[in-house]
Amino acid sequence: MNDLIQNKPTRFRAYQLGSAGSMFSYWDGDNFTLIEARVGDLSRAQLIEELERCGKESIDCLHITSWDSDHCCESSLSEILEEWTPSKIEYPGYEPIKDTGKKCLNLILEYKELQRQRAIKVDPPYIESLKPASSWGYRNIFYWPKRIDAECPNDNSSAKFFRTGCFNVLSLGDLESGGISDYLKSRKTLRSETDVLILAHHGAHNGFTTRSFLKNLKPSLAICSANHGNQFQHPKPEIKSLLDELGIPVMTTKRGDVIISSEHPHRKFYKAFNLKAKSTEIQDENRFKSKKSALLGNPDRAQAHYNKPKNPFARFQ
Repeated sequence: MNDLIQNKPTRFRAYQLGSAGSMFSYWDGDNFTLIEARVGDLSRAQLIEELERCGKESIDCLHITSWDSDHCCESSLSEILEEWTPSKIEYPGYEPIKDTGKKCLNLILEYKELQRQRAIKVDPPYIESLKPASSWGYRNIFYWPKRIDAECPNDNSSAKFFRTGCFNVLSLGDLESGGISDYLKSRKTLRSETDVLILAHHGAHNGFTTRSFLKNLKPSLAICSANHGNQFQHPKPEIKSLLDELGIPVMTTKRGDVIISSEHPHRKFYKAFNLKAKSTEIQDENRFKSKKSALLGNPDRAQAHYNKPKNPFARFQ
């Protein structure tokens, strides 16, 4: 059985890039994960600052959800590998189609060979090889891809649930299938434990982020990665209306970085701040309670949940 409620200093950051794309980080008090292989003039100093704040000199895990250039580009990947030497890389499990994706894959494989670091291809066999997941704990879960779609590369994005800290974050890459959305919304752990939701495909209105999906997961906060110009209008008005209707606040990198940080003693509460561009000035702030704290803080309730059958569809990292 996993430990009960733990003191876990935790930080999440969504970075303003100044161009189309996504860049996030998640630190659980020990391990620092960079989500997406992107870095730019607006985000470089912030990444350095975030690593220093977390007491890190290097990245423990580089998690890449998609081969699309707004998630992984050659120049950014090369800089990340050289400057912050990730100990582990989790890369997309489908074959890249465009040249930029192919170059990125070659960089990762060369890095694996030269630096002797782990590089994991997140594909259906890898996910199937992981141990079945149980509810309420401090282990990350991979939910997708359970299959590879030759027709829609977006639906081969990695879906990973970061839950090793005080609050949990669901990363969905560019997933767009309504069928995958239906599958995920039925997962018991996601329904009960999702605190922060990174909107799929930057908040696109493509059939994935539905009213039913949001109602089932009930995230406390939604995050949207959008560049300053936001030429794609992310999140789309239809998605923004759904979030407003369901009372789910959204913070976006269009205006500046989003920082989410647990409050001492790092067992229950966390705050989210939306900063103004290129400054530490706060323009929006919210305070939330971690969903896991309500159950893991009660040993009897936690024991009852641990004794329930395991979820056979999710996988531990």
